[in-house]
Amino acid sequence: MQQKTKWAQFGSLIIVFFFWGFVAASNDILIPVFKKAFNLSQGESQLVSVAFYVAYTVGSLIYFGVSKILGIDLLNKIGYKNGICLGLLISALGTLLFYPAANSGSFILMISGLFIVGLGFSLQQIAANPLAIVMGDTKTGSQRLTMAGGINNFGTTIGPLLVSFAIFGSVAASNTEASIESVKIPYLILGLAFALVAVFLKFSSLPNKIETENTEAEFDFEKENTSKKIVDKASAFAYPQLVMGMIAIFVYVGVEVATASNLPAYLEQHLNISTQKVAPFISLYWASLMIGRWTGAVGVFDVTKGVKQALKFLMPYLAFGVFLLVNTIAQQDVSQFYVYLIVIAIMIVADILSDNNPVKMLLIFSIAGILALTIGMLTTGIVSAYSFISVGLFCSTLWPCIFTIAVAGLGKNTNQGSSLLIMMIMGGGIVSWLQGLLSDKIGIQYSYIVGIICFAYLAFYAIKASSILKKQGIDYDSNKAVAH
Repeated sequence: MQQKTKWAQFGSLIIVFFFWGFVAASNDILIPVFKKAFNLSQGESQLVSVAFYVAYTVGSLIYFGVSKILGIDLLNKIGYKNGICLGLLISALGTLLFYPAANSGSFILMISGLFIVGLGFSLQQIAANPLAIVMGDTKTGSQRLTMAGGINNFGTTIGPLLVSFAIFGSVAASNTEASIESVKIPYLILGLAFALVAVFLKFSSLPNKIETENTEAEFDFEKENTSKKIVDKASAFAYPQLVMGMIAIFVYVGVEVATASNLPAYLEQHLNISTQKVAPFISLYWASLMIGRWTGAVGVFDVTKGVKQALKFLMPYLAFGVFLLVNTIAQQDVSQFYVYLIVIAIMIVADILSDNNPVKMLLIFSIAGILALTIGMLTTGIVSAYSFISVGLFCSTLWPCIFTIAVAGLGKNTNQGSSLLIMMIMGGGIVSWLQGLLSDKIGIQYSYIVGIICFAYLAFYAIKASSILKKQGIDYDSNKAVAH
């Protein structure tokens, strides 16, 4: 019997997905502010990304260490809802460091605060993703994650705008420079929001336990839809698609974050767009991920094939409309972004060509990412800026593609493999930092060669992993699989 989605519980859960996106995208506003305030090089400024994203890996390692000491999975011990609440409180503690950091003018304290926020997010991620899957029929679990991802990207779209407004004031204001003092209040308010949501979730109907039969049902569904013969091995590391997939997640998150983190410096140096006016461009980059994911989520709807085809064209422009709306409310000039409609059309064509096949989509979107970065490096002005921003479109659906391919055929090692993939989120910080260091040597525009290398590996992984999986009896060309 198909279990209906528990929408009340799911509605409460997606609040934390919003926070993840809000803070991650807001970091891109902090980077140029810190760079000027602390007189940092471009490479040094990227330590903001390093601190935040490496915290995910450190948090996962701490989680596994504690679980090992207890002899039982930590979330099974304290409960999934309690784990999310604890993660929110840890993140709230991190925001408190912004107060003494601002008063003392300490960059180290600032990024230490972001690191602790990231630690809390890592625990929230570990608990919230599986909860989203079991809040209804496991066959539609990935679709709920896609919907949650849409809320995450709404957070990434408005985060830069709200944080920029909090730091600089309105667009019409004469304030053009931000002091470190202006940073502490927005993040203290954010910390208060974390604490209030933790209290709200504690008394909500979110479950603390996950029934094991749901997990088993998910594996049955996976077998049914990939027509594979699962061969259990001693360790997840015994599967080459996973080991290569770990590198793929590292470089995917890397190029996604590095492109945005280095974008303010590029806009300032090459388009004379000052720090206080960069927010709508950062917002468009992260809105591009929302645009792509809303397009990829069309398969969620139980409608006719003709309606789905129409939605393929409608949903991305609806998402773009959301971007225009929130930026208009923020008193930004949105007329300069209308030409981006053409770029969205290119993404729609790429999506249609991929035919919902994770291998094809990974290959096509990676090639598109390479072309976008190449055009951005070889052109000037707004064409170059939009080319770099469009990387958000071509990164939008890569996480589920890589995740699906990497854990295919892992059987009882699926949970272990999933955890290893989540640890590789640290690529967002490391790749951003490497690109920042390179930009100090060869210039910010040509430093985007780092992103091209990342996309090149992803294209290679799509081809190589497809070959590996076919040898294991898993052929995505003959039987479409559902993304996790």
